[in-house]
Amino acid sequence: MDDLELRSDQRSEIAEQVRTDRLQQLFRQSGAAVFGSYMAAILLCWLCWERFDHGVVIGWIAVLTLSTLLRISMFIGYFHSHVSERTPQRWERRYWCTLMLSAGIWGAGALAVIPVDDLLAQAVVMLFTVGMSVSAVSCYSAYRNMTMVSIGPVLLPCSIWLLFQPSTLQVGMALAVFVFASFVASATRKMSDALETAFRLTRELERENRLSVRAARTDELTGLKNRRAFFDDADQLYRECKSKGSVLCAVMLDMDHFKHINDSYGHQVGDQVLRQVGAVITASIRETDVHGRLGGEEFAILLPDTTLDVAMSIAQELIQAISRLKAEPADRITASLGVASSDFNEESLSSLMNNADRALYKAKSYGRNQVAVAD
Repeated sequence: MDDLELRSDQRSEIAEQVRTDRLQQLFRQSGAAVFGSYMAAILLCWLCWERFDHGVVIGWIAVLTLSTLLRISMFIGYFHSHVSERTPQRWERRYWCTLMLSAGIWGAGALAVIPVDDLLAQAVVMLFTVGMSVSAVSCYSAYRNMTMVSIGPVLLPCSIWLLFQPSTLQVGMALAVFVFASFVASATRKMSDALETAFRLTRELERENRLSVRAARTDELTGLKNRRAFFDDADQLYRECKSKGSVLCAVMLDMDHFKHINDSYGHQVGDQVLRQVGAVITASIRETDVHGRLGGEEFAILLPDTTLDVAMSIAQELIQAISRLKAEPADRITASLGVASSDFNEESLSSLMNNADRALYKAKSYGRNQVAVAD
C-alpha cells in the first residue's frame, strides 16, 4: 500500500509540474496574440472603413482597447512575479477570463460591423475571423480546450449569421468556416496531446536523472553520502570556510568492536546497526553540515561555523544516542569519536581529516566509547 501511495504521489507531482509547464508555455507563446488580435481589428476596420458604420467601429475599437490593456497588465503581472508564484492555481483562471472577454468582444464586434448587403465586406470579415482562429491554434496549443473556446466566440457569431442569410454564397461561406473549424479541432487535439506528452516525458526524465545522481552519491545501506560524495561536498565546504575565515570542525566516528558484532551475530545485525547509526547522524546534524559513510563502520561529519567546544558537545550527544541503540541480539552498541578544528593557515582538508582520524584512534586507545580531541 505504501508503494502504491508513493507512486500515486509521484504521478500527482509530475502532473502538477506538467500543468505548470503548460502555463509557462501559454504565457511565452501567446504574448504576441494580445497585440495581434488588436492589430487585426484595426487593419480590418482600416480596409473596410468606407463599408462599415463608423460609430460602431469606434465603439468596437474602444472596448477592444480596454480588454487589450487588461490582458497586457496580466502579462506584466505574470512576468514580474516570482517564479514560485507562477502557479496554475493563481494564473489559469485569470487567463481564461481575459481571453474569453477579448474573444467575445472580437466576435461581437465583427458581427456588429459586418454589412448586411455587402458580400465583399462580409468575405473580408470572415477572412479575418478565420485568420484569428489559425493564430489561436499556435498561441494556445498547450491548452486544447482554451484553443477551441477562444475560437468559438470569434467564428460563431458571424458564421451563424451568414448561415441564415438568403444568398447561397453566404451560406457556403458559413459552411466552409464550420468545415475549417472541424479541421482546427482535430489539429488542436493532436498538438495539445503531443505537447503534454513531451512535457510529461521531460519531467519523468528529469526525475529519473535526479534519482540516478542521488543514488550515485548515496550510501545504499545508511542513506548518508557515500565516500565520493562526502569528499566532493567537503572540499567545497572547506574552501568556503577558508575564504570566509570561519571555523570548521571535523568529526570522525568509528563503531567499537564492529567485527565482533558481524562475526557473532551475522552481517544482518551489523547492517541494522549501521542503519541505526546513520539515522542518529542524520537526526543530529544541520542542513549546512556535511556528513557521510566513508566505508565499513567509519563515518565523518564536517561542522561549519562551529567552535571546538560545540563540536565536542555534539560528539558527546552522538556517543550517548548510539549507546541507546538496540539491535537484538547485540547487547551493547558503542562508538568512538575524534574531533579536530581547522587551522587554515597551515592545513588542508586532508590534514584536517587526518587530525580527526588520529584523535579517533586516541579515543580507541583510551578505552573506546568516548570522544577525543586532536592535539
